[in-house]
Amino acid sequence: MDLNNALSIATSGLEGNQYALGVLSQNVSNASTTGYVEEVANLNSADTTGTGSGVSIGLTTRNVNNALQSSLYTQNAQVSALTVQNNSLSAITALQGSTSSDSGSSATLSDEVGNLSNAITALVSTPSDATARSTVISNAQTLATSINTLSSTYQAQRQAAQDSIVSEVSSVNTDLTTIGVLSKQIMSLKVQGMSTADLENQRAAAMSDLSSYMSVTYTETSKGDMLVKTADGTQLPTYPKDSNNSVLSTYPTTDSNSTGTSTLEPSSTWPLTTDDVTISATSSITASDTSSYIPAITLVGSTTDLTSHLTGGELGANIDLRDNVYPKMQAQLDSFASTLATRFNDQGVKLFTDASGDVPGSSTTATPPDGIVGFSGTIQVGDAIAADPSSLSEDGSTDTAVALLQTTLGSDSPAAPGSGLGVNGDISTGYSGSQTLANLATSLTSAQAQVASSATSNLTTATSVQSTLTTKVSNVSGVNVDNEMSNIIALQNAYTANAKVVTAVKAMFTALLDAV
Repeated sequence: MDLNNALSIATSGLEGNQYALGVLSQNVSNASTTGYVEEVANLNSADTTGTGSGVSIGLTTRNVNNALQSSLYTQNAQVSALTVQNNSLSAITALQGSTSSDSGSSATLSDEVGNLSNAITALVSTPSDATARSTVISNAQTLATSINTLSSTYQAQRQAAQDSIVSEVSSVNTDLTTIGVLSKQIMSLKVQGMSTADLENQRAAAMSDLSSYMSVTYTETSKGDMLVKTADGTQLPTYPKDSNNSVLSTYPTTDSNSTGTSTLEPSSTWPLTTDDVTISATSSITASDTSSYIPAITLVGSTTDLTSHLTGGELGANIDLRDNVYPKMQAQLDSFASTLATRFNDQGVKLFTDASGDVPGSSTTATPPDGIVGFSGTIQVGDAIAADPSSLSEDGSTDTAVALLQTTLGSDSPAAPGSGLGVNGDISTGYSGSQTLANLATSLTSAQAQVASSATSNLTTATSVQSTLTTKVSNVSGVNVDNEMSNIIALQNAYTANAKVVTAVKAMFTALLDAV
């Protein structure tokens, strides 16, 4: 081997070591970055006509297991969804108390129905006592207030879900378009035969963030593009294309499909859009009345409704809370409130009415006073009986109070509406309406507590699975700082060895020149 070959080999070794050290240093600095996958420096042996001539630098690659990564994204969406549900429903369980006999709770709906029943029992014993009558009114007001508070909390949490949806759509757009911008750059570099590992890691970080907002799957094409789909297979755009399938230079705005000439950059307003609205108990995504209409999530410039396709993650969870969970809870409470008012009214006592002093009619879907949708938000003690409660035991008679105890509070008739509830008439309570008022209240509280309990329990399980998957992904694709530091030391030693060769060759050249 002549000195020139020796110098060439040592120099290529120095360049290769420097490149590898750069990759390792980047791995260490990004060890805690979410979604970052270990990058691998590829050094290959170079030879000239069968004779070793040093090393050649290959393309940097990522040490990734796509199957594991995809499973983790799916689990991320599930944990995010359950976290949102658990946090939201905790506001409801905090108000409802517990129906357990050993919970010590005294503020559940069934407890307050019991307090009302006790006050009427006391009135039977002292029918002429004004204080006993006032106690009945007071306990009835407490019950009505609790119903109002629950209803307003449902709506507050439903509105919070709607507000979050608007924000999350913006975040989803940013992630999707970030993936699109990076994919375009990756495809361009691949054509040039250049390394794309850094950009792929940035894209993986965007994909990981997207998986917290919704359940998604992805496919990487041979050209370096990434196709993103919802859990049901609906493909989501990541960059706009014209009719010739060519990528446009900028993203369309929410109010037009025109494009500009600026460089393609991530956008928070494309490809999905929705509107920020204030919703109420009578609001629905299918409502024709604009005042009650909940806007769908659509593609910009299109009327295609994607709402039902966006499941899982924070966005999917808030859609479910807004359109399913809280409307059902509202329907259950409206059914109870209506039955409470109706059973008292059947005995000639308008103890519970709406704000106009009426008891809602038989329609379960019309709004008060014609129906019961939203009635739980307006139920109150009737103004007339509140001003003059003497009708509860007129002339010292116990007939009314006894009838209320035996028929209103002690009977299961008329049955509470159990189906055909809600704005669209498609909600069922999930339990029998043929129960006493106290039992109806217990069934309502238990059913809603079960929803919250399931979210909490499922969250614990899902988080455990997520932790296991994260560990597996980390073991396969993550950065082990200890290993990286060991590799850095080995490379530093190799660098030193190559440097010594260069120094030795330099000394030899100097000696040769001096000898001439």
